[in-house]
Amino acid sequence: MQDKVTYEYAIIRVVPKVEREEFFNVGVILFSKRKNYLGVKYKIDRKKLEAFSEDLEYDMLKEHLDAWQDVCTGTSESGTIGQFEVSDRFRWLAASRSTIIQSSKTHSGLCRDPKQELEQLFKTFVL
Repeated sequence: MQDKVTYEYAIIRVVPKVEREEFFNVGVILFSKRKNYLGVKYKIDRKKLEAFSEDLEYDMLKEHLDAWQDVCTGTSESGTIGQFEVSDRFRWLAASRSTIIQSSKTHSGLCRDPKQELEQLFKTFVL
């Protein structure tokens, strides 16, 4: 039986009008140091996006979230940040910011399989 490991996660939010502080969840970032795992899963609900703001473009948001995915996987398209250690990339993604795409405070837990836990958190907080 596999032992449980600690993990940290943050919810990715879209804040269409930062000054109004209204948001909706679009994804989850999960990091497990013991498993050397960093993953992100997201989905932009077009209807919610339109309800919150007619000014934000779906394609623009998706492009930015794709960049977050690149940072998670450390692809060459992710630039310098994507070359950081996994823990540093998580801290950068989960850092507090005042932009249209934000993350919640980080939370922690225990799991056996970080990838499976990411799926469960995504179902709970996004879908």
